[in-house]
Amino acid sequence: MATQKLYAGAKLRETRMQIGLTQKTFAEKLGVSLPYLNQMENNNRPVSTGVVLALAQEFGFDVTELSTGDAERMVADMREALADPVFGDNTPPLADLRLASSNAPAFARAFLELHRAYRQSQERLASLDEALGREDSSIRPSPWEEVRDFFHYCDNYIDAVDRAAEHFVASKSRAGDPLEAALQVLDKLGVTQGVARQDALRSYDADAKRLSLSRSAASATQRFQLLHQIALLTQNDLLEATLDLARFQSEEARAIAKIGLANYYAGAALMPYRAFQEAAEETRHDLERLADIFGASIEQVAHRLSTLQRPGAKGIPFYFVRVDQAGTITKRHSATRLQFARFGGACPLWNVHQAFETPGRFLRQLAETPDGVRYVCLARDVSKPGGSYHAPVRRYAIGLGCEVQHARRLVYADDLDVTKPAAFEPIGISCRICERKACHQRSVPPLESRLTVDPDRRGVLPYVIE
Repeated sequence: MATQKLYAGAKLRETRMQIGLTQKTFAEKLGVSLPYLNQMENNNRPVSTGVVLALAQEFGFDVTELSTGDAERMVADMREALADPVFGDNTPPLADLRLASSNAPAFARAFLELHRAYRQSQERLASLDEALGREDSSIRPSPWEEVRDFFHYCDNYIDAVDRAAEHFVASKSRAGDPLEAALQVLDKLGVTQGVARQDALRSYDADAKRLSLSRSAASATQRFQLLHQIALLTQNDLLEATLDLARFQSEEARAIAKIGLANYYAGAALMPYRAFQEAAEETRHDLERLADIFGASIEQVAHRLSTLQRPGAKGIPFYFVRVDQAGTITKRHSATRLQFARFGGACPLWNVHQAFETPGRFLRQLAETPDGVRYVCLARDVSKPGGSYHAPVRRYAIGLGCEVQHARRLVYADDLDVTKPAAFEPIGISCRICERKACHQRSVPPLESRLTVDPDRRGVLPYVIE
């Protein structure tokens, strides 16, 4: 497989400006000529290996930052947006999208915002009975989508919140026990805590200073909800400051994001960064062992693994996704080159859909995306009982995976032959932007390709993709 050239002009320019150096001085420290640096900063040339090494040696720069961030996400998001029929056959080539995301990220974000507004206007027109006559019918992103994109473009890692949670556990408990630390803080605040038979997983009475957790909830869920309340009680200033920086467009989005940040804090306190990262490496990312060590659920552990993106101390870049039984993505994040569709479900060839058929088992898959990148994929069903016979059971499946070069660090890849190309199953992102021509599960044709329809011949598909 050919090595992918690294174009990171915007990141290189941003680094130079943060350090406060002119192009000439920066070029001298990197050991390159001024014209060469200028070409790299404008993505006319890839970043060379010598420059990568110089960045690490001269400035202590985490070079993994060059190949991560918004660029790949924006390329995937723009490709999906441009697959909309409104653009017809005027789809720009992939090279142009990469240039736009690298050289003009603000323009790329504006384009995505415009397309999202267009989609929502179409949805509103489809339900005029609801939209007409309303004073608040201006086009805005839904609060849920706005919050989802906030975490998506933060790499699902919020440094200040993560470090605050880690410090909380270390400062309140010598044994590093988050439950002990939480109970100590509640006692200091005069808050009583107990479990009760109730519909809500967690309820807090501010006047009575009483926190109640659901008796029917799993112990991992109870601990998580306890730490969520600790975040709201002790970290409100930090959460509000983070929300101020995000500049959400509505109070609803801000409120949803605050819950998300408190959840992030709870996960980071339950599984403190450095301790969790060390345990993950030691157990070779065995989700069941990590869940036992930290008193967490399988889903909480999988989600936490996808957040280990602290600069200078990054873990394996994982993707994490949760889907419901209809195939709709309800949670998504990727620190890998694999990006999920913003709208609709996931590729039907992906093993995450099969997890519902084999409850309680981990499914493994070697997969290859159309761009030639290969992954080790893990999937498992997750059931959330309602607590009584008549209460509905919520069923999801979670997917966790990383690029194949990290396979030796995963216990799940021990007997998989990652050197055999035929072992990798072809998967895609969304049928509308998938380039594969012979997929037997294709639901709609790719909008970037022409079709030939022969009424006298019927194959797997009723058309041939040119």
